[in-house]
Amino acid sequence: MKKICLIHTVKPVAVSFDQQLRDFLKEDVEIYNLWDSFLADNPNEIGSFTINNRNRLYNDIKSAEMTDCDVIVVTCSTLTPTVRLIRPFIEKPLIAIDDAMGREAVRRGSRILAYASAASTEGPMREKLQEEADKLGKEIHIDFRSNHEAFLAMKAMDMETHDRLLLEGAREITGYDVIVLTQASMAHLETKIQEITGILTLSSPKRCMQEIKDTLDRIS
Repeated sequence: MKKICLIHTVKPVAVSFDQQLRDFLKEDVEIYNLWDSFLADNPNEIGSFTINNRNRLYNDIKSAEMTDCDVIVVTCSTLTPTVRLIRPFIEKPLIAIDDAMGREAVRRGSRILAYASAASTEGPMREKLQEEADKLGKEIHIDFRSNHEAFLAMKAMDMETHDRLLLEGAREITGYDVIVLTQASMAHLETKIQEITGILTLSSPKRCMQEIKDTLDRIS
């Protein structure tokens, strides 16, 4: 049986991603979950992803590798740039949640809005999108919007308030080719935000799950 290790930082994703992935793969898999909320909370509190945070994530990923899983997946966009730095030191395939979404976003448009609740996702998402654009030799323009009240509601597991605030904010969005939802915890709003704005809206989980499936197929 194939084994997957998931590393999460926010509770709603830690609670839901496991079963969503099982349903998507439609095969028996062993899934291990590691939840490290500090790596989401601390960067939002201090405004940066510190050396200590990088070391902590490295230790989390090495712990995941010790499960002898086939694939490791980090489900938090804030961690994506550090995942890229750590990848050469890990023997197992290591996937970041927004790898596939970032590739699709820059293929689909040049004016991109990264929409978030967590302000800590701004730097990582800008870096991911620019990295993918550079690979294509494409010029892009990236803007970022976040809603701290929605982030606090998510931490409190008040997803009704979280969703309401983000949907209200979406009514003010115009003038972009693509909206990327920077957090997996926002994925369930993808269709509604696209309907409100009339702008192509992308979220990461299903695109990440397809990348997981493709990776498992290649190593089987």
